[in-house]
Amino acid sequence: MRKQKNPQNKKFRRTAIEVGAVVTVIVLVAHFGLSAMIPVNSTVPVFAPRGNTYLKATHSPQTGYVFTSQSLSSGKKSISGSHINPTIHTFKGEVESLHMINEDKDTNSKHNINIDEFNVHSRDLGYFETQIIDFIADKQGTFQYYCTIHPEMNGTLTVE
Repeated sequence: MRKQKNPQNKKFRRTAIEVGAVVTVIVLVAHFGLSAMIPVNSTVPVFAPRGNTYLKATHSPQTGYVFTSQSLSSGKKSISGSHINPTIHTFKGEVESLHMINEDKDTNSKHNINIDEFNVHSRDLGYFETQIIDFIADKQGTFQYYCTIHPEMNGTLTVE
């Protein structure tokens, strides 16, 4: 005797697969979303607004290899000094997003940025590559940022 297929079993299996797929997508989005909120010098996600600092790695015959930035001044933070290897100012406890871009079209060299005290270490960026690194300014003082490939590229981060 032939077994009759139950249409309800087929519908149940299809619904179970759809629910499983939706749950898997939600779990993956939550995992990667929370992982993106963990600063490099922390182990837990930080739900706080980030201060944005934009630095460009450039080269010109006049200045050589340098970090540059547009001047920025807002209520909580600022960039001061010249536009070349500027001093970045922030406050203790702030979460900073350091936006680094390599705009060295003259020599097409790779560049990186490092702030050892806050575990900030970018990868070596080729021309027009970018990287954003979040960190918590959890220590007061003046700290050097630098490029390991071109040691003359450096500036300071002041945390008040």
